[in-house]
Amino acid sequence: MWTSGKIDGYEYHIKHFEEGSVYGIDEGKISKLTICKNGRILVNYDRGWDILPQDEDVTKIYEYLLNLFN
Repeated sequence: MWTSGKIDGYEYHIKHFEEGSVYGIDEGKISKLTICKNGRILVNYDRGWDILPQDEDVTKIYEYLLNLFN
């Protein structure tokens, strides 16, 4: 299932499942995650890390989404 939304001006797109997987973040339910702002990709996970969260604001949003969907 795909879920998209916005938090504090950051846009996110998540592909998540009902059960965890070896392809998920920390073997969890999220297999794909993108967080962007103003068209710039700040976080990207596609069955593995391409771009890790780099600053405090993005890390907070990432952690919130991880708790919500993973």
